[in-house]
Amino acid sequence: MVRGLYTSGWSMLALQKRMDVITNNMANADTYGFKKDTTVMESFPDLLTKRLKYQASSSGRPRNIGTMELGSDIGEVYTYFSQGQLSKTDNELDIAIKDSDSAFFTVAVPDADGGLAAFFTRDGSFVRNSDNVLVTSDGYYVLGENGPIMLQSGSFTVDEKGYVIQDGEIIDRLLITEFTDTTALRKYGNNLIQADEDAQTRGFTGIIQQGYVELSNVNIVREMVDMITVTRAYEANARVLQAIDSTLDKAVNQIGTVR
Repeated sequence: MVRGLYTSGWSMLALQKRMDVITNNMANADTYGFKKDTTVMESFPDLLTKRLKYQASSSGRPRNIGTMELGSDIGEVYTYFSQGQLSKTDNELDIAIKDSDSAFFTVAVPDADGGLAAFFTRDGSFVRNSDNVLVTSDGYYVLGENGPIMLQSGSFTVDEKGYVIQDGEIIDRLLITEFTDTTALRKYGNNLIQADEDAQTRGFTGIIQQGYVELSNVNIVREMVDMITVTRAYEANARVLQAIDSTLDKAVNQIGTVR
């Protein structure tokens, strides 16, 4: 009976974690380049149940009566890196990556030691800072093959291969990093992606489109359906928890009463 109490309680905790992921997806449905997450559930290891007061005649050991599961928990949070829909803005500072789910803009982010570390993003809604350097909306330098991209006054163009052209001259080329395996990537925060040390890269296979931004790949209707499903499952576990608690109350306060 107590085992059922723990099973229902732990399931409620797992469902709460899943709800946190869903609400984060919904909150970032309008965030450029955001990639949705999903939870992967896994069961606890099966426990071998033994009948302690019954011994097999041949071995003298407690007899096995089967296995028992104690519920499930969140095994991992998986990120879908599929491309979101491209939206045309006709803004020269808006740049999107097309036809590659594993390619990212490379940006320089200050680290704890005061230096700059390379991070990655699909959010191409860039701006110019006061020094005419191309930066993200959070002020991080957008890197080219020669470092931060230094622009001049006036308009510029970016071709499909990522070359930044101004006044008929190539200033730099966007440093696009494409990974062979997106499972080596993890979210860092502020719409940034961090790569593991063993992450492998390859040549860029997509194209660059100027005047477009990539929307998130979150399907808000699907997220709402998942939210309703999780809510119902949470309520069902809560009812089971209340039923077990009521049964324990009767066992302790009524059946166990000494008269």
